[in-house]
Amino acid sequence: MSDVLLNACKELIEDAKMGCADLVFKEICLEILARAKHILTDAEFKTLTKYATQRIQEKTEIELGAQLEARNLR
Repeated sequence: MSDVLLNACKELIEDAKMGCADLVFKEICLEILARAKHILTDAEFKTLTKYATQRIQEKTEIELGAQLEARNLR
């Protein structure tokens, strides 16, 4: 059962990554983690935290790359 919840949390993070600006995405990740803490085991929560951290780093890199590209086009 908790594997289902962990996967659902990961899917929520992925959906937010695709559809939100960087700051909104980070806020949503924090909200998901805050709620997940109450329903996942400690090991699953650590897994989700690592997953969210990786996705935040990816999103930040994508945003920075887009900003640099936009500056270079000017």
